[in-house]
Amino acid sequence: MSAAGGSNPEYVIARVRARRSALFGDEEYRKLVRMGPAEIARFMEESEYETEINALGSRFSGVDLIEYGLNANMANQFNDILDWADGRLYDLIARYLRKFDAWNVKTIIRGIYSESPRDEVETDLIRAGEFDDRFLSRLLEAAEIEEVVDLLSGTIFADGIEAAYDDYEDVGVLVPLENAVDRAFYEQLLDGLVVSEETKQYREFLEAEIDFRNARNALRIARSGADLDPTDYFIEGGSLFRATELASLATNPDELISKIRDSRYGDRLSNALSDLEEADSLIGFERALDAALLEYADTLGYVFPLSVTPVISYILAKEREVDNIRAIARGREAGLDPDEIEAELVIQ
Repeated sequence: MSAAGGSNPEYVIARVRARRSALFGDEEYRKLVRMGPAEIARFMEESEYETEINALGSRFSGVDLIEYGLNANMANQFNDILDWADGRLYDLIARYLRKFDAWNVKTIIRGIYSESPRDEVETDLIRAGEFDDRFLSRLLEAAEIEEVVDLLSGTIFADGIEAAYDDYEDVGVLVPLENAVDRAFYEQLLDGLVVSEETKQYREFLEAEIDFRNARNALRIARSGADLDPTDYFIEGGSLFRATELASLATNPDELISKIRDSRYGDRLSNALSDLEEADSLIGFERALDAALLEYADTLGYVFPLSVTPVISYILAKEREVDNIRAIARGREAGLDPDEIEAELVIQ
C-alpha cells in the first residue's frame, strides 16, 4: 500500500492483535524443549509456520529447516503488516523494520570477523528490512569487513560505519562498528519524527529502547577489556542516561538497575527488574533487558491502543518467539536438557 495519505490504525491493529494471539505460549515451549529438531519442525508445520516449513522442507532439514523457516515466516509476517498499513502508520512501521537491515549488517560483519562459513551467516539473516536479496548477496560475498563498509556507501549506515572503521582497526573488536550501525538506525527513526498525539507513545517507546541499548552497549564495552570509552558510543535520543555517567554505571550493574528502577520505567518493570538483579552473566542481563523492553512496549500498547505501539509490541514479541524457538532447536541439537534450555528463553 501507499505510504501517502491517511493512516488506518484500527484495521491494522485488529489484524496485528489476531497475529499476536497465535504466538507460542508457555504450553508450546514446554512441549518444544522436550523434542528433537525433526519433531520441532513437524510441530511448526502444524502451526503458523506451516507455509514456510512446507516450502523449505525439500531443501533443508533439522535445525537448518527450523532456522530458515523461522526467519522466512517473520519476514512474511512483517511484510503483511506493511501491506495492511497506509499513510503515516506505514512510514512509522517501515522505519522501525529497518532494524533488520541493521541486524543483517551486524550479522555479516560478525561472520567475517569470526570466519564463519557463508551458509551459517546467511541462515541468521532476516529479510524484513529494505535491503533486497541482491544487495544482501553482495554483502555476503564480501571477504573483508572493509568491503562491507564500501558496499554500504549510499545507505543510512554509510557515514557512521566508515568513521568507525578506523576505531575498529585500532582496537580489534567489533564494538565501534556495531555501535555505528545502531546509531544510524536510531537516527533515522528519530529524524523528522514530529511528536503528536499519534506519535507520543511511539517516541516514548523509542526513548526506552535507546536507554536499554545504551545500557547494553556500556556493559559490553566494560566487559570487553578493550580500551574504549563508553561515552564515545552513547546513542542520543534516550531520556534516562547522560553520556558522562554511563562509564561508571557500566562497571556497577547494581547501580544501573537502581537507576532504571527509580526512573519512569520502574513501576511498569518491577518483575523484569527483579530478573535483571538476579542475572549472573552479561547474557542473562541482556536477556532480562529484552524482557523488560517487551513488557514496557506491551504496557504502552494497552494504554494507547490506537497508536503504532501495539504494532511495535507485536514485532518485538514475534522476534522473541523466533529467538526462543531457535534457542530450543540449537539447544536440543547440542544435547542440552530441557531445564538448561528453558533458562535461555525470554518469556513474559
